[in-house]
Amino acid sequence: MRADYDSEGDTVQIVLAAVDRVDYGDDTVDDGLVIGMSGGKPVRIDVIGTGGDLGAALGRAAQRLDLDSEALLAAARAAIAAPDREVVLDVGSRVAA
Repeated sequence: MRADYDSEGDTVQIVLAAVDRVDYGDDTVDDGLVIGMSGGKPVRIDVIGTGGDLGAALGRAAQRLDLDSEALLAAARAAIAAPDREVVLDVGSRVAA
């Protein structure tokens, strides 16, 4: 997963899958989120404005799209911590306790 925080625009883009093009953007999941869809699957999440409850918004997106909310939040936080640079995050599966 790749993420980038644009500090001037106060937006985070989380890339879930590399694709040549996005078919459309779904903005019905949450205010301030646009989910880029390709082939019927989410491939990108754009977070417009990071001042709100980022965890809650990404959590709702993850629940609706069957994604890992903790991984999405980790990617967004890493991008914000290193603004204006791409960060790459590799999140493994949960290990049984």
